[in-house]
Amino acid sequence: MKRILIILVIISLAFTACAEEKTPDHSDAFRLIEVWLEAQKDFEKLPGISAIIVDDQKTLWEGAFGYANPDKKVRTEPATLYSICSISKLFTSVAVMKLYDEGKLRLDDAIGDLLPWFDLEQAYPESGPITVRGLLTHSAGIPRESAYPYWTAPDFNFPCREEVKKKLGEQETLYPASTYYQYSNLGLSLLGEIVEEISGIPYDDYIENNILRPLEMKDTRTRLPEKQHGKQLALGYSMLNRAGVREKLNLFQAEGIKPAAGFSSNVRDLATFAKWVLRLREAKEPEILRPATLRDMHNIHWVDPDFSTTWGLGFGVHKGSDGCKWVGHNGSCPGYRSTLQINVETKMAYSVMVNCNGVSPYEYAHALDDILLKAQSSFAKASEEKVNFNDYIGNYSEQPWYAETYIGSWYGRLVCLDLPCTDPVKNMTFLKHIGNDTFRRIRDNGELGEYVTFQRDEKGKVVSYKWFENYSKKIN
Repeated sequence: MKRILIILVIISLAFTACAEEKTPDHSDAFRLIEVWLEAQKDFEKLPGISAIIVDDQKTLWEGAFGYANPDKKVRTEPATLYSICSISKLFTSVAVMKLYDEGKLRLDDAIGDLLPWFDLEQAYPESGPITVRGLLTHSAGIPRESAYPYWTAPDFNFPCREEVKKKLGEQETLYPASTYYQYSNLGLSLLGEIVEEISGIPYDDYIENNILRPLEMKDTRTRLPEKQHGKQLALGYSMLNRAGVREKLNLFQAEGIKPAAGFSSNVRDLATFAKWVLRLREAKEPEILRPATLRDMHNIHWVDPDFSTTWGLGFGVHKGSDGCKWVGHNGSCPGYRSTLQINVETKMAYSVMVNCNGVSPYEYAHALDDILLKAQSSFAKASEEKVNFNDYIGNYSEQPWYAETYIGSWYGRLVCLDLPCTDPVKNMTFLKHIGNDTFRRIRDNGELGEYVTFQRDEKGKVVSYKWFENYSKKIN
């Protein structure tokens, strides 16, 4: 018996050692992410950016760069609020599906049967009905917007609910139902009206009581908090003009379009939402929605005729470059852009928000995922060679060919990253330590290429490196 116990203890220790050995080390990846986002902020002249990474039920990393209010030097934080614009549609869609779960509506209900005042003219007599499913999948054939110029600067005058209703009868369908994908803020605004009509509860209250409060999303609102504008709520800026300047934009309220574009939030609250999504997909019991209902929202319910666009029930659904199913939504409003992207197979989620137009948080989010995937493969085959790379780490001038190159530690190697870049993983080059201040480039096939040597000044400080007989000066 004693011998058996000893064997069991040895086996247990072995398993423990293996588990510890395989625990991912994200430190080098996180440092690269921070350097890359800081550089993108500077080179793309972003006022501010906030981002977060979720691994199932755990926040893996969060960071913020730049300013929520550049004039008053109010720095961005992970808690900084932004307009999340069309990500608002996810909350409206969840509300609709909660009513569906309760048997209060059906996906194929005609909108005219749910909203007595619905009088949008059907321009195609042969069309099928405009349904809840059609609005959720943007395939109902209705116009993109209500008949008001609310995306027009400088004032962004959004109509109230009654004004949206008043003009609806003057509009007509663009296509027969179930013909094309046509993104529609009007459609999701009508779904918000359905939530209020069917539940008998004001839309804002329904969202607060049935989604935000149960998930403890205390920093998410159906409006932009005007008293916090320039403080916790970031100021919004335009895309770059010809002079390379971003202009400050007026604050707006989406009013009657709020179910489609009116919400404010931060990356921490959207991380909470992502955790709920990932948790409920694996659950046995309901949490706001039935697990099967949420999973069905992530199924593809609409494929455009050219197979270029796929959409679930409220959620955008696409196959990533990693071959996995991704769900989520982007947001773009005057002065703000945002994204929430969830890989339902790896259970990783990303939210990125910026307080300006003309950039793609969606691309940033997928780049963060690419960096972590690269880190996982690198960590698995990390060199056991103990080399202190601190002397070499920093930014080096590559003018006039590139703006800068960052050199940092990457799991037993040095990594070189040209800045700025939209695809950081594609732009990574790795160096293997040979001896003293000498390295060699690691080719894609693992073989060693040319030599890279670092130079020091009389005090022993690294000041440059030589690559292909040319020098790059260390700038920090």
